[in-house]
Amino acid sequence: MLNDAKDLQAVYIVCGYTDLRKGIDSLLNIISQTYGMDPFQPGTLFMFCGRKTDRIKALIWEGDGFLLCYKRLEQKASKFQWPRSQEEVCKLTSQQFRWLMEGLTIKPKKCIQKINHPRFV
Repeated sequence: MLNDAKDLQAVYIVCGYTDLRKGIDSLLNIISQTYGMDPFQPGTLFMFCGRKTDRIKALIWEGDGFLLCYKRLEQKASKFQWPRSQEEVCKLTSQQFRWLMEGLTIKPKKCIQKINHPRFV
């Protein structure tokens, strides 16, 4: 489920560290009270990462209740490249979500920039 976000309306990650011992109610409080967001948005995934970057929790409203997902990577060297510099919620594009799930950073260091083709006179 977490590797494919094509059916999701939005994906948000809580940057920084989250205590993954927290359950649904505590994670809901982070979303609603700390960031002022509505966790009851259908098709919206909220993701959290603890100090160990090999595991994440995700929370999604399914219309009749919340689904709490937990993912742990099994290879010793595998880690999620989770943004740690800011204590905020970051909305991801579908491309950024794929990068994150593949162990890549969501902000590439260098991108190929498009240029306008110069007109020939």
